[in-house]
Amino acid sequence: MNITEKILSKKAGHEVTPGEIIEIPVDLAMSHDGTSPPAIKTFEKVADKVWDPEKIAIIFDHNVPANTIGSAEFQKVCREFINKQGITKNYIHGEGICHQVVPEMGLVEPGKVIVGADSHTCTYGAFGAFSTGMGATDLAMVWATGKTWFMVPQAIKMEVTGELNQFIAPKDIILNIIGEIGIAGATYKTAEFCGETIENMGVEGRATMCNMAIEMGAKNGIMEPNREVIDYICKRTSKKENELDIIKSDNDTIYEKELYFDITEMEPQIACPNDVDNVKGISKVEGTTIDQCLIGSCTNGRLSDLKDAYEILKGEKINDNIRLLILPASREIYKQAMTLGYIEAFIDAGAIICNPGCGPCLGGHMGVLSEGEVCISTTNRNFKGRMGDPKSSVYLSNSKVVAASAIEGVITNPKDLM
Repeated sequence: MNITEKILSKKAGHEVTPGEIIEIPVDLAMSHDGTSPPAIKTFEKVADKVWDPEKIAIIFDHNVPANTIGSAEFQKVCREFINKQGITKNYIHGEGICHQVVPEMGLVEPGKVIVGADSHTCTYGAFGAFSTGMGATDLAMVWATGKTWFMVPQAIKMEVTGELNQFIAPKDIILNIIGEIGIAGATYKTAEFCGETIENMGVEGRATMCNMAIEMGAKNGIMEPNREVIDYICKRTSKKENELDIIKSDNDTIYEKELYFDITEMEPQIACPNDVDNVKGISKVEGTTIDQCLIGSCTNGRLSDLKDAYEILKGEKINDNIRLLILPASREIYKQAMTLGYIEAFIDAGAIICNPGCGPCLGGHMGVLSEGEVCISTTNRNFKGRMGDPKSSVYLSNSKVVAASAIEGVITNPKDLM
């Protein structure tokens, strides 16, 4: 059996098979300021008390601080519900993006079943958990019962080999995979990432890859925890390794598909407008004029991303025609970046440093694009109108490319600057 089947079998109390419908208990249910209000509206029609307030996390990150009266009202509804239900332990406001903050809080462990009213909840598969997004109505029923149903997914094995060079990052690997498979190529499948490249990859890069599993339609992305992941979880949860439920796929597991990717000769990958699978090597899009550059999001707002940008931007100035926005994924990362001198270097280069949050990724606030404007971003989606006007355009890349592009004013291979 593969990791996902083993986790679901343990929760179901019997050995599950792909295609089977199961109802299982949930270890953590997460929502944010955008999805909590509709979940609350549904919940209050079916129950009075949540099943376990300590297994619910509500993170304000999408429109923080509130940028409209509507956003303020949404957050007011959430706060009233949080206080009424006693969900105060895992209520977070303004500390960062849910998919970064939840692991920092020690709420993610291998073997857990985690659901969230946000499609990128699949991020937590980087820690060996079965983690997936769901709609607000489904989440309301989880709040009420502590359970949900799934159809056990088929699994696709995605083996990655080769070493990252100094110009690419894990973001390039997942963009390349999505470009090969397509935005619907893994619909309702488990995307199980493995191979020497994954085994040697750090926590942050793993989170980036699992975060974007949904962009090829996958039900969940998942990886076997490596040493760095185990050490991270032990530190965050104050548990010992033998207290964790570390699950691995059997050596004789039969997958629906087995795909192999060699990154040895890979150049930076760019997802071009208006689909995430419209992926091209940077050599095919170099020189494209841009208006805005963005480094941040639940995909690439982590310390390693800021470090990559710092190494290119330190001592440099951004192009006069460019707006560079940088949003650390959490308050913890923001503080680390300040201590390391990254933030000062970004400010000196001409960047605008925004508070931790989602903001411009979804066109919510900060950095909304006008008609005809072009942005190159480290975010996860570039759909039509995603970051503002439907006639604007978004290119997706790693933070090294964004930083280099901010200096030159056009999409630029960092190799050309270094």
